[in-house]
Amino acid sequence: MSEARLFKPRFNPAKPAFGILVFLLYLFLLAPLLIVFVVSFASNQYLSFPPEGLTLKWYELLPAESTFMNGMKVSLIVAIAVTFIVLVLGVPAALALDRFDFKAKAAVQSFFLSPLLIPSIVLALGMVLLFGPLELNNTYAGIIIGHVAITIPFVIRTTLMSLATTDTSCEAAARILGADSWTVFRRITLPIIQPGVIAGGVIAFIVSFDEAVISLFVAESGLPTLPVQVLRYVENSADAAVAALSVILILISLAVVVIVERVMGLRKAVS
Repeated sequence: MSEARLFKPRFNPAKPAFGILVFLLYLFLLAPLLIVFVVSFASNQYLSFPPEGLTLKWYELLPAESTFMNGMKVSLIVAIAVTFIVLVLGVPAALALDRFDFKAKAAVQSFFLSPLLIPSIVLALGMVLLFGPLELNNTYAGIIIGHVAITIPFVIRTTLMSLATTDTSCEAAARILGADSWTVFRRITLPIIQPGVIAGGVIAFIVSFDEAVISLFVAESGLPTLPVQVLRYVENSADAAVAALSVILILISLAVVVIVERVMGLRKAVS
């Protein structure tokens, strides 16, 4: 008996089982997206699967649907404003948490990240009660404040991850050579942590644009965002126009991710 046959490894059933499990997991995650994509081209009069035929009429109807266009406008305004605010507030907060040691540091960091752990409906209810006396319900300011609360943890988190791998020797050298704090931040620190900052901004924009619960509570009657308009539409109609809109939104999100990947490298941005 040859040595090769003597030490031939035995068949390990765990490997194909693991492969099948991974495939089923991918299928479970992608199946809803694929079904929505197919339904968006369905000629069915009502939202149903499988399609009876194929058509583009639902995509053609979207520009004429004023509720979707108005909701898109509100969502874009809010998401852009929220992204700007969380970057202005989140990056300095992350720098302070990374560079300074103080007694309440752990508590402050937990406070900034707490919106990720609290159910959105609890936050939304609290905001409605808080914004009522301040007359912020059904206003852009109210929606933006609510969205900032749930998106700023993403900017802080991604910026902290970038700062954790940053070599501070360049900053120290710049200070020794006479550079002030603003110059050091603008010319050295910011370019180094830029991938994490951009990743946090992209995540904040997408989360704000897709946020439904807080928008529904805070501004359902005055300034409904696109997700709120979609919920209203589904309650009153049952056609595939909402599926066509969903496909467009998915493609926009994918385009943003691809752009970040091409320009900065997504893995680099979040690591």
